[in-house]
Amino acid sequence: MKSHILRTLIVAALVLAVVPKAGLTQKYASDPQFKVKIDFDRWHDTAEIYADMRRMEQAWPKFVKVETIGRSVEGRELIAVHINNPDSGSEAGKAAMLIEANVHGNEIQGGEICLYTVWYLMENYGRLEAITRLVNERAFYIIPTMNPDGRQYFFEGASGNARSGHFPMDDDNDYKFDEDKPTDLNGNGMIEQIRKYVPGKGNYRPSAVDPRSMEPVPFGEKGDYIMLGQEGIDNDGDGRVGEDDFGQYDPNRNYPFDWQPNYIQSGALDYPTQLPEARAEVDFITSHPNISGVQSFHNNGGMILRGPGAESAGEYPTSDVRAYDQLGKTGEMILPFYRYIVIWSGLYTVHGGFIDWTNDGAGIMSFSNELWNGDQYFTSPDLQEAAKDPGSPINGRKGTYFFNDKVEFGAELTEWKKFNHPQFGEVEIGGTWKRFTSRVPPRFMNEELCHRNMAFTLLQADEMPKIRVESAEVQKLSGDIYRVFVDIVNAKVVPTILERAAQNNVVRPDLLTLEGKDAAVISASWIDNREVYRIKPNVTSFIDQKDLKRIILRNGTPGKTARTIMYLVKGSGDVTVKYDSIKGGVAAQTVTLK
Repeated sequence: MKSHILRTLIVAALVLAVVPKAGLTQKYASDPQFKVKIDFDRWHDTAEIYADMRRMEQAWPKFVKVETIGRSVEGRELIAVHINNPDSGSEAGKAAMLIEANVHGNEIQGGEICLYTVWYLMENYGRLEAITRLVNERAFYIIPTMNPDGRQYFFEGASGNARSGHFPMDDDNDYKFDEDKPTDLNGNGMIEQIRKYVPGKGNYRPSAVDPRSMEPVPFGEKGDYIMLGQEGIDNDGDGRVGEDDFGQYDPNRNYPFDWQPNYIQSGALDYPTQLPEARAEVDFITSHPNISGVQSFHNNGGMILRGPGAESAGEYPTSDVRAYDQLGKTGEMILPFYRYIVIWSGLYTVHGGFIDWTNDGAGIMSFSNELWNGDQYFTSPDLQEAAKDPGSPINGRKGTYFFNDKVEFGAELTEWKKFNHPQFGEVEIGGTWKRFTSRVPPRFMNEELCHRNMAFTLLQADEMPKIRVESAEVQKLSGDIYRVFVDIVNAKVVPTILERAAQNNVVRPDLLTLEGKDAAVISASWIDNREVYRIKPNVTSFIDQKDLKRIILRNGTPGKTARTIMYLVKGSGDVTVKYDSIKGGVAAQTVTLK
């Protein structure tokens, strides 16, 4: 009996311990409740991304603004999402980070990162000190899809082959435009391969890697199949199937810097910014000269890319490379399986590319991430080692089939099925990876991709230039003659003006001004620091400009730099020293001559 009573008392005590006291709000150990619920284990089409961006605009109207900056070929909106805290200053007075994605329609995960970035910044403003500081100090411009036509075609079209946009093109040179598209003959919502069984007379056979795929037979041997290309019929009677689909140009070859015609750079169209999407983006960036950092999201391969896109453009100046390297190499630690490389030497040559124009034509430090690396299917060191073994079920291409079968339960590969083709007779259609595989991560791995790539982008945003004017000091010499010492500091990695930008004269010079009603500047000079100057007063670098109240700094202020300027001033009253940088912000200090 006593033991029963004891057990009852213990149970009652435990119950009371977990029941919240009257009048108190119960607190949970789980994540805080989010103001806007968005799922990142699924993909969002163009309309859904835009709707979610506008939901966040309504939830945080002080910080978020959605602007239409243009229209696509088919008339869809191109939107830019602005994030800025007006209490800490205007957008134009802050260095801004531009994030753009989905230039190629089938490269959809970049748009998800854009959505995630807006959501994460807003949900964590006031919760995380680093995020709060970033939102206060920086402005963000986010373009979630530069190719809304291609993105929507990827989701809705049967082929999912939406790399291009929808500017009409004559791909087969018959003076007709987009007239022979692939056709979903079996009605399963995707364009597959077609094979025909011809025993002993073919040039293909089931692959030794996996019989669901096909491989050419070796020279001198015969196979049992011929491959008839992608699913469809010969709509224009030229003997070819599906050869004139939408567009078939490259939207990332239509920007002004180093543009080359089609016979040199395939997919470039007739002239730079011929595409309305490219023109809208160029106009937006040109009208926001405070943009100091660019991140463009593509896929795939797991790369952190910087320019130049072509060897002929020439390597960036050493000081610029130093800043790029510091961010790129840090990015490799943020993004496992990603490599930091130069476009032309590590990937391929690009003329007329977006980040070449933003770096060389607009003076903006610019990266392009190729999202998703197939090595991420098997991430542990043991599995990475096993994948090198030719006999392992996860070696090479076998690993893709293993992942589909054992982890995704066969969801991403279509089986071969017989079909009576109107032109080819009895064939088999299938053997095709679905659109949400290969170039994009599995849905359940998408949120990590979003977060890590956002983290790299926020690293860039944090290391954009930020000028400080500090430690002002006045030293009276005699009468109304004074020395004024001021430190000019850029503690960030990125200079206020890239050296290449100064060479190309594409960024307004920084301005250093001294303003005072009753003050005249006799001389101005840079000194190593005040203590060195006091010991060696002749160690100075005099500024040879006509108007010393308004000093022009054509090369700006380098990253990770503190410099001291010394003015010799005649006058009285308050004087204000102000540093005005289009990409590094504005900072000032006021001192009194006394």
